[in-house]
Amino acid sequence: MIHKTSTRSVGRAQIPVDDTVRLEGNYKQALETGRNRLLVTGVMFMIAFVAIAVRLVDLTAFGPGGEPRISHSIPSPAVTAGRADIFDRNGTVLATSLPTASLFADPQDIMDAEEAVEKLATVFPDINRNELLLKLKSNSRFVWINRNLTPNQQYAVNRLGIPGVSFQHGERRVYPHGREAAHVLGLTDVDGNGIAGVEKYFAASLNKGAEPLQLSIDLRIQAMLRQELTAAVSEFQAIGAAGIVLDVQTGEIISMVSLPDFDPNIPDSMIGTVAFNRATKGVYEMGSTFKLFTTAMALDSGTVSIDDGYDASEPIKIARFTISDYHGKNRWLSVPEILVYSSNIGSAKMAMDVGAKAQKFYLDQLGLLHQSTVELPEIGLPQYPARWGDISTMTISYGHGVSVSPLQLADGVAALVNGGIRLPVTLLKHRGTKPPAGIRVLSEQTSKQMRALMRLVVTSGTGKNAAAPGYLVGGKTGTADKQVNGRYAEKSLISSFVGTFPVDKPRFVILAMLDEPKGTKRTFNYATGGWVAAPVVGHMVSRIAALLGILPRGGDLPDDIKIKTGKPRLASLGSTPATAGGRTLASF
Repeated sequence: MIHKTSTRSVGRAQIPVDDTVRLEGNYKQALETGRNRLLVTGVMFMIAFVAIAVRLVDLTAFGPGGEPRISHSIPSPAVTAGRADIFDRNGTVLATSLPTASLFADPQDIMDAEEAVEKLATVFPDINRNELLLKLKSNSRFVWINRNLTPNQQYAVNRLGIPGVSFQHGERRVYPHGREAAHVLGLTDVDGNGIAGVEKYFAASLNKGAEPLQLSIDLRIQAMLRQELTAAVSEFQAIGAAGIVLDVQTGEIISMVSLPDFDPNIPDSMIGTVAFNRATKGVYEMGSTFKLFTTAMALDSGTVSIDDGYDASEPIKIARFTISDYHGKNRWLSVPEILVYSSNIGSAKMAMDVGAKAQKFYLDQLGLLHQSTVELPEIGLPQYPARWGDISTMTISYGHGVSVSPLQLADGVAALVNGGIRLPVTLLKHRGTKPPAGIRVLSEQTSKQMRALMRLVVTSGTGKNAAAPGYLVGGKTGTADKQVNGRYAEKSLISSFVGTFPVDKPRFVILAMLDEPKGTKRTFNYATGGWVAAPVVGHMVSRIAALLGILPRGGDLPDDIKIKTGKPRLASLGSTPATAGGRTLASF
């Protein structure tokens, strides 16, 4: 039997069929093996990528902001977190905290200190290289390089790739409106600790990150007052100024300005005199504005009536002192005329009839002889004579011999015009509709008379420049020689005006004070309160009224409270002085 073997031609070669089958099996097996290996390799890559992705999600979403953790062995200052925001009365943000990064180094991990300093100087050109080099060569395990970096600075440092330097997450206090309310807000230090203003006074509650702090300040009115005072300081070349807008029905401070000021976003700008709050910390002899208090206490105690008067024809000479009037009328003056024409002589005689004891009592009740309780750490201490004799009684009657802060003056005047109730002044917005409790310091009748007298000062007296067309403004000017090194400097004045509006139903007391103003050609070289401070109040009345929708109206005070500056009752003040309440009216 003959066996034949099948063959298959492949090219020119003749390959047996059995060998062909074997080759195809080997090919399939190799392909299957390669396929399995690729599958295993793909699974391994997938697992690796999944692990990396999970880690990235952990670091970005659940980690500490993507920043390196600080070893527990490295000492680090506590970082203030969640400091509460501060708002004005309308909900405008005055202070807030934003996340930031600070750069630190572990000198033990710095490989080349000189190289590190050179690289860091490219990002921080103002850095002290020698000081930084000493830090990076020290034996410490933690040194600050720079605090509160901008995002661009943080990115630039990251690109440097310096081993041993890292970032710490923190917060930076930001004041969106800059200087507008600098002395009210104060500021925090680099570690977030309040060091001035309400930032310091309310530091404990702000650091707890509780409710935002809402102030009584209206940022719109704050900006107006600062603008008006800045213009006055510039025009009259004053060294400073202060201003207050106070709600007489609630005691809320609507605006408080002290110039010069600073930018709380730049802590280094708070140096020298700019850090001094003239509105609350500074105490000054406020001059003839005190005649308001003298007149009020005389009327309220029954020492005089609105129809009485005093002989102001000659200066008062007592001991080595002489009390005279700036532009004297040299005649008898009625009680309204004493205030309208700002007579020192008339006020001094009126105070003597009131008496030192009663004078001191009234001034204390009006908050002028003790520190203000407003929510600020910068509070001045009033100054007054330890021995309150006749000379002190007379000089204090027209604002010399006693020094108070502008806020205290505004606080006292608010009680004169709001019906005789002294309310606690506050920088916090009142909640609810119930008015705050206060203490009665004057009768309603006295308050009514004082509003009428203050209106006369603006319509007929030294405060004409405070007039605001369409609005009933009342007030009083004040000009006092400033004490320099314990002595009065005649050309260094404290010039002020304190006013209220509307006089028939007062809502606000507005005070403006300039420190050492200089007269100009426009003011005939006068730098008195009537020329330099009264216009500021007049402008503020017009602007506040327009802002708050207080419509102008014609006419003047109702006839039943209008007072005229007629001649005093000569029947009671003739050659034989009359008495009231057991006191001689015209004792000098």
